[in-house]
Amino acid sequence: MHGLLIIDKPQGMTSHDVVRRVRRFFRTKRVGHTGTLDPMATGVLPVAIGEATKIVQFLMAGQKRYRATLKLGETTDTYDAEGTITQCRPVPPITFADIARCCQKFTGNIEQIPPMFSAIKKNGTPLHRLARQGIEVEREPRNVEISRIEVLEVSLPYVTLEVDCGKGTYIRSLAHDLGEELAVGAHLTALRRTRNGFFDEGDAVSLERLETASIADIPLLSPLEALRGFALLQVSTEAARALRFGIPPGLQSIEGPCSLNEGDTAGLVHGGHLLAVVRFAPGRQRERRGDFEFLRVMNQGDEDD
Repeated sequence: MHGLLIIDKPQGMTSHDVVRRVRRFFRTKRVGHTGTLDPMATGVLPVAIGEATKIVQFLMAGQKRYRATLKLGETTDTYDAEGTITQCRPVPPITFADIARCCQKFTGNIEQIPPMFSAIKKNGTPLHRLARQGIEVEREPRNVEISRIEVLEVSLPYVTLEVDCGKGTYIRSLAHDLGEELAVGAHLTALRRTRNGFFDEGDAVSLERLETASIADIPLLSPLEALRGFALLQVSTEAARALRFGIPPGLQSIEGPCSLNEGDTAGLVHGGHLLAVVRFAPGRQRERRGDFEFLRVMNQGDEDD
């Protein structure tokens, strides 16, 4: 069994808890998710099974969308409602426009300091382990991209935002930083991921549905279907055979138009199956190594399992 399953993660579970449940349902250990959600968070969690685990890295690269609720006036050690309150401050009559202006300061390519309660490691030790021992260490700022923050609702002390961002963005840190910019403090009280790359809530199934349905009724996307949004190039039969021996194709083996730019990622397809994920590298042809560089090669023998 190979493919991608879009799970609607419930609150109170870790992403790895979801992976364990999917492993039991499909009776396989080859299961991985495409981006951690905190236990408090809910929403879209793509889970790869079997051969589809080979394309997780490409699915994680897409933009994500979150609906986040903040409580102004209180900060916590975890930057969310699961932590201990560390400071309380009065909340003045902040307006919708005030918050919208503040949000603009956090859009674009910005530097963000990750929270202590995170899986990032310091000298091999996860920060959250140090935090639980009462140890706080200096964290290096990370470059993240937040392309949009829209204020959906203001009902003080609560504010609800919709955030579009790239990989590695901590919404908890964003909530904390917005609170500091507003000079009142804030922490995250609710978070839902509504979109992950090319997958949204409409694609997701609940764990309850998963565990009460038969495998035949589960909307499992094939590895080929999972690469929606990527260029998919049909290769000739001869090129497909050569690929089995590690020989990348040249442009002359592509059936149909190829409008890639150098460095673009694409999928190679034959007979309705994904054969490989490649990077377009036309300069390699001069070295007689084809026009594509392999990033991941699928086990074609397992595609029909």
